[in-house]
Amino acid sequence: MSSIFALQMGAALLLGVLALGLEVFALVDALRQPPAAFLAAGKRTKGLWVGITVAASLVGFVSVNNPISMVSILAVVGAAVYLTDVRPALNQVRGRGGSSGPYGPW
Repeated sequence: MSSIFALQMGAALLLGVLALGLEVFALVDALRQPPAAFLAAGKRTKGLWVGITVAASLVGFVSVNNPISMVSILAVVGAAVYLTDVRPALNQVRGRGGSSGPYGPW
């Protein structure tokens, strides 16, 4: 039984470290963007997104051993929203849109 528990704790720690990495990556990216790009992309202000990603990173750091709690999941969702919605819009505004698919940019 103790080996199963150790495996579960290892898996939880791995998830916590991956979540923390995602949150810190979102924070660093938000800090590197110019404030005008947020407004030009039609997103909220840089201060709001930096605040969200700072809070997410702090929660991720504190709960690295318990990544399945509701607060930890909300922190991952905050960072994921920035990375999947805000970051691509900022890159498009700044002329770093990336590659385009057969039906347009993606």
